[in-house]
Amino acid sequence: MGPQIVLYEQLRPLFSKIFGVLYTGSGDDTIRELSKDLGSPTKLISVGDVTTFHLLNSDIIPDVLIVDDRTKRGPASDRVVVGTKHKGFTEIFVDNPAGVITEDLIDAVENAIKSDEHVRIFVRGEEDLAALPAILTAPSGSVVLYGQPDKGVVLVRITQSKKEEIRGLLNKIIEAQDNKEEIRTIWRKLDGHQDH
Repeated sequence: MGPQIVLYEQLRPLFSKIFGVLYTGSGDDTIRELSKDLGSPTKLISVGDVTTFHLLNSDIIPDVLIVDDRTKRGPASDRVVVGTKHKGFTEIFVDNPAGVITEDLIDAVENAIKSDEHVRIFVRGEEDLAALPAILTAPSGSVVLYGQPDKGVVLVRITQSKKEEIRGLLNKIIEAQDNKEEIRTIWRKLDGHQDH
């Protein structure tokens, strides 16, 4: 699995903040609401099983989707699991434990975003932090959608200032790591996406 960035408990509050615009509610209604503001993003990246399920259900096909067959730390329903398996996607698998960002996850997200195909990233473990590498590696003009448990769906427009904000947060996490040397390569990968 290689080096990984761990989100320690004391830093979790930094990530309870919403990084974009929250569309409250649940299901297809929320997607219908946000679709009015979606425009035509450079890339559309969807993170999370329930969000992805409702997007596909509403015939909005993301370029990249990231799922783990789980929702709110428990198994996702069969309907959601089946609903995120869309036949138009190339599937890749990556191991990523809960509460961490592995180098493998970063590579998978970056390669999927660069690909001309639709890519489904299936995370063995948890995709709870996958929105971060998605925001940092997506080109400007893209949109990242992720679920905010019990609240709705967050729409993040990718701009240079949004990347700076996320980079600042990740810097705080990196500073708290015990293995700073080991994760320098991961940080360089994420930090290298300044002007996409």
